[in-house]
Amino acid sequence: MFDLDLQSRTPIYEQLYKKTIELIIKGVLKENEQLPSVRSLAKEIGVNPNTVAKAYQELERNKIIYSVSGRGSFIAKICDSSVKDYILEDFDHSVYEAVKIGITKDELKERIDGVEL
Repeated sequence: MFDLDLQSRTPIYEQLYKKTIELIIKGVLKENEQLPSVRSLAKEIGVNPNTVAKAYQELERNKIIYSVSGRGSFIAKICDSSVKDYILEDFDHSVYEAVKIGITKDELKERIDGVEL
């Protein structure tokens, strides 16, 4: 479920943070569903438990998950604005990367205008 690219330049905790949000958006993870423990997820994906703990801390700080002492971490009720913020943040990053490699604003606008809904 948490397929991460250990060779990526993106830090593992950030990949885990984004993957968790992606799984929530896709409906794979649902409100009040318990996440794997820090140790079990770290073992499953082959990373240091501190890496998973950092991702969980960021998710909790942003009210995407909540922790219950002695029970674990759970998916919080996600409001539409949280999802929208995440998608727009990801979009901003993609636009930045596109412009950085020479794609023009006109090309980006043309691409957006061509999206069929």
